[in-house]
Amino acid sequence: MTATRRSTKVTLDSDLIEEARSMNINLSRAAEAGIARAIVAEKTARQWAEENADVIRSNNEYVARHGLPLRKYRSF
Repeated sequence: MTATRRSTKVTLDSDLIEEARSMNINLSRAAEAGIARAIVAEKTARQWAEENADVIRSNNEYVARHGLPLRKYRSF
C-alpha cells in the first residue's frame, strides 16, 4: 500500500538547498526521509518517558527530600 503524496511548502536553509542540488539530492525524498526519522525518534522518546515515568518521579522525589546523593563531590 502506497501513501498518497501531497505537495507542501517548507522553508529550508539556502546553503543546504544549494549543496543538496549540487549533489543531485532529491529534496522532497530527503525531507520525507528526515521527517520519517524524526517521527520514529519522537515516538521512541515518548515511549521511553512513559515507561520510565514512575522511576523518574521517584528519583525526583528522593532528590527533593534528601538532596543530590553525591553533592559534596560537585565542583561547580
